[in-house]
Amino acid sequence: MMMIIMVNATQVSYFTLAAYFDTGYFKYLYFTLIMSLYVFIVCATVLLIAVICMNRSLHEPMYLFLCSLFVNELYGSTGLFPFLLLQILSDIHTVSTFFCFLQIFSVYTYVCVEFLNLAVMSYDRYLAICYPLQYNTRMTHNKVAMLITVTWLYPFLVVVIAISLSSSLQLCGNIINDVFCGNYSIFKLACSDTSVNNIYGLSVAFPTLFVPLILILYTYMRILKVCFSGSKRTRQKAVSTCTPHLASLLNFSFGCCCQMLLNRFEGNAAPNVLNIFLSLYFLTCPPLFNPVMYGLKMSTIRNICKNLFCWKV
Repeated sequence: MMMIIMVNATQVSYFTLAAYFDTGYFKYLYFTLIMSLYVFIVCATVLLIAVICMNRSLHEPMYLFLCSLFVNELYGSTGLFPFLLLQILSDIHTVSTFFCFLQIFSVYTYVCVEFLNLAVMSYDRYLAICYPLQYNTRMTHNKVAMLITVTWLYPFLVVVIAISLSSSLQLCGNIINDVFCGNYSIFKLACSDTSVNNIYGLSVAFPTLFVPLILILYTYMRILKVCFSGSKRTRQKAVSTCTPHLASLLNFSFGCCCQMLLNRFEGNAAPNVLNIFLSLYFLTCPPLFNPVMYGLKMSTIRNICKNLFCWKV
């Protein structure tokens, strides 16, 4: 009810997504490709979540954080792919105001939870590599539950407040130059005072972005220090456990940087197809590559999946 009241304050009943272009009969090809990607993401992610949840040997902090990461990527993909498939088949690329803000909520909570989850995972790897003998006493079950709870609840609270502020703005248009709804796109349509939005955005940027980034940089500096001063076995353990996480972090960060640059500079210098691909990168590539990367790189998960399929055969 609160969301409906705030949406009505914008005096805009729908938004037009102007980044879509006429693809003719190729839209069925695009629909098939994107549907295949979504089915693959759902199947791979659900499989790994089930493997982690059903095997008590994987109920360790590292795998619990990994399960939280997979759940978030499944949530983020579901917030985008069905909407994208519907828009590809549609000739009129419009979305109601309520569903536009609902998509903003799902996309932004996905981004915040993903980044915080990656920061928590780097902290977990830091304790496991730098304090292996004290790891079980420092990373207790209560601490794991608290970290996962904060990772999910804090972004939901922050995004709800941000959407409340954006939805109360007076808008002077309803054309969004993108393939999905974004809070910054709504912000650019505002013709009322946005100083409160700016102050809130700056105030939450530090705890949401800079604190996790500082934590990630600090933990990897300590891990590198241990690797250079430790034994060969320590270096091998660090490489095997940190490589998937570091690759996932870089992949996600690249997609977020592309999205921010496109928002700031409008992407006028690049072709429209490239702009669409880069704008969707942070929502499609991490959920697509992370299950494959972790499933293949981490021997414990790989062996359990292999035994599971062999047992079914």
